[in-house]
Amino acid sequence: MFVVAAIAVLIALGLAVIRAIAGPTVFDRMVAANAVGNGAILLLAVVGFLTGRPEFLDLGILYALLNIVGTLAVLKFFRFGSLGHRGGEEPKA
Repeated sequence: MFVVAAIAVLIALGLAVIRAIAGPTVFDRMVAANAVGNGAILLLAVVGFLTGRPEFLDLGILYALLNIVGTLAVLKFFRFGSLGHRGGEEPKA
C-alpha cells in the first residue's frame, strides 16, 4: 500500500516539475516549486516509513523549513528587486 503511495507521489512530483518548467508566469513556477518541495517531504516520510527509519521525518521537517525560507526569499526578491532591501518604504515603480 505504501509502495503505491510512493509511486503516486513520484508521479505528482513529475507533473509539478513539468509545470515548473512550462509555467507561463513566475508565480506559476513558484507554486510548482512549492508543490515539488511538498512532494519531496511526502516522499521522505513514505520512504522513511517503508525502510523503518524515522529520522527521515526529521529531514522532512528541515526541508519544509528550507522550503518556507526559500519561498520568502524569492517573493522578497520579486517584490523589491533585491534581498538586501531594508523594508519600511515601498519600492519605486
